[in-house]
Amino acid sequence: MDLADCSAGELLALFRSGAASPREATRDCLARIARLNPHINAFCLVDEDFALVQAHQREQRWQAWRSKAAGSPPPGPLEGVPVSIKDLLLTRGWPTLRGSRCIDPAQPWEVDAPASARLREAGAVLLGKTTTPEFGCKGETASSLSGVTCNPWDRLRTSGGSSGGAAAA
Repeated sequence: MDLADCSAGELLALFRSGAASPREATRDCLARIARLNPHINAFCLVDEDFALVQAHQREQRWQAWRSKAAGSPPPGPLEGVPVSIKDLLLTRGWPTLRGSRCIDPAQPWEVDAPASARLREAGAVLLGKTTTPEFGCKGETASSLSGVTCNPWDRLRTSGGSSGGAAAA
């Protein structure tokens, strides 16, 4: 089974039962990104090392919960589920370039947008950021910074905008 095909609900059930782990799901998602992103361009940033560290932490949390370890908190509502974040949302530790060459990537990225913060709090595994047209201002996802994001079902068509990267992912 390729865990990258599973819904969040399916993954959580697999993690709960111990039939799969957040690390396995994250590895499957990262492998799919590595295989398809050069052709589709859904992601403008993938942080494999960070994702695997998070997945390991989430896996330990599930193991502690399943073993009823004393003091182990219950898993979060998205504990271990791999997710992406649109490159219009601030995400601590990652540049938020908004598809534009006008934004300096070499600044301290120390703030999470509320959506990014809630994903972290829920225990999601952050894989990376998805492409967007410059400042999210077009109905197709294409920018001079990131290039064109293709529809994964028909690469001659657009994946839409401003969430074309998220839709293609």
